[in-house]
Amino acid sequence: MSFERLIKIPQDRIGVIIGKDGKVKDEIEQKCNVLVEINSENGDTIVSAGSAGLDESDVFKAIEILSAISKGFSPNSAFRLFGEDLLQLIDIRSYAGKSENSIKRIKGRIIGKNGKSRKTIEELTGISISVYGHTVGLIGSFNEIKLATEAILMISRGSPHKSVYNMLQIERRKIKLERLKLWE
Repeated sequence: MSFERLIKIPQDRIGVIIGKDGKVKDEIEQKCNVLVEINSENGDTIVSAGSAGLDESDVFKAIEILSAISKGFSPNSAFRLFGEDLLQLIDIRSYAGKSENSIKRIKGRIIGKNGKSRKTIEELTGISISVYGHTVGLIGSFNEIKLATEAILMISRGSPHKSVYNMLQIERRKIKLERLKLWE
């Protein structure tokens, strides 16, 4: 009995998913015990677990990793999902409406000049961020994602970057203090 799922990969991300000499695709297949078949014409991708005794959750883990790469993450960032990290996608249109100018403005605020805002949020939270299309992708632990989501939402609503960074630094200090208390 075969268990499979169909997902759509954007044309510009197919090469990244396949990787040089098929290495990225092969690693996903090996670590998740799945078969990944990509139609390079239209991006239709079938992820299947065809062998008896394979866990359906392997298919879902592979889909999560493929989704992360298709949303702009590098394979190395997406491979964090092999462990305990999670993927969160935020649709910018929820805060910008359908206006292309508003979406571009929010994306620009999240990324910042030369990527400074994105890098600062990544450093202060420990997550990986990808801004692709109308989504912001986050990869990290539950608590890291929760904190980064709050920062992204604040920026999307127009909060000054300095206020967002201050909030992140305060929360980071609280987390460090809680960890210290655990060691006492």
